[in-house]
Amino acid sequence: MWDINLSYREKLQATYDRLYEKKALLHDARPLPQIALQKIKEALAVEWTYNSNHIEGNTLTLRETQMVLQEGVTIKGKSLREHFEAKNHDLALQHLYKLVRKDYELNAVDILEIHRYVLRSIEDDYAGRLRNAGVRISGANFVPPNARKVPDLLDELIAFVIENPLQLNDIELATIFHHKFVWIHPFFDGNGRTVRLVMNLLLLKVGFTPAIILSNDRKKYYAALNAANQGKYYKLSLLMLQALERTMNIYIGSLPDNDLGFTEISNLVQEENLPYGQEYISLLARQGKIDAYKEGRNWLTTKEAIEEYRTNRKRKR
Repeated sequence: MWDINLSYREKLQATYDRLYEKKALLHDARPLPQIALQKIKEALAVEWTYNSNHIEGNTLTLRETQMVLQEGVTIKGKSLREHFEAKNHDLALQHLYKLVRKDYELNAVDILEIHRYVLRSIEDDYAGRLRNAGVRISGANFVPPNARKVPDLLDELIAFVIENPLQLNDIELATIFHHKFVWIHPFFDGNGRTVRLVMNLLLLKVGFTPAIILSNDRKKYYAALNAANQGKYYKLSLLMLQALERTMNIYIGSLPDNDLGFTEISNLVQEENLPYGQEYISLLARQGKIDAYKEGRNWLTTKEAIEEYRTNRKRKR
């Protein structure tokens, strides 16, 4: 289970380094402006709930999710289950933030409690309980392990996270946890929502912002998980890094005198005299080679990020 190929690391090391620099920047800026921090947290909570649920098939839009959570509105034409999924995820998220602290240690009780929040009033018989029978996952290239093995496998995974025998950095550790949890598939339902909450608990406790995987990247996300099932972690690691960089940039952008100036690439190439064209810059963004993040289907970056890439490329020559 723990035979993990780390050959992807070299390709992504510059991005790991950049994110740790951003984490240090946020740490040094504390305490952050409280009102700005609260507004960002509220907005990201809605985004997180919307994207995680939408990946699993919930049809509430981002605006409808916001109305359900913040305005208590019932959306006509949407099922009761979809409303519960939104409210449940928000409650699970509130519970998760109560757990966040530097000395937090992952444990099975908290994972089961988060899952209980996710499925409450939807599948109460299974909420917070490990599966006791086999399952198959549509579109996946593997069959989850026998239910009898699940408790021990989950304990092994938790021990792996706590002991970190491969000396993975915090982002790598959360990524490997994410994949292995999905592979174990400890619950009949709610595995995806639960793992995207718990992996972020691992990131938040060490000072990172949440990595919110966008529903627009759903196909890419599932393909990355399938690749990880074959020991290839590059795609999943890159997706995690891009999701994390987006929220890191959002938080940094809220700091006084820290307007990072991110602009859609299509607009940037029209306004600035850049060394590369739109197609190549977009490729660099998708590959994680420049400081960039995604909003919806559009990539945003800065002139400074492009210049830094060009400078580094010249040095390597």
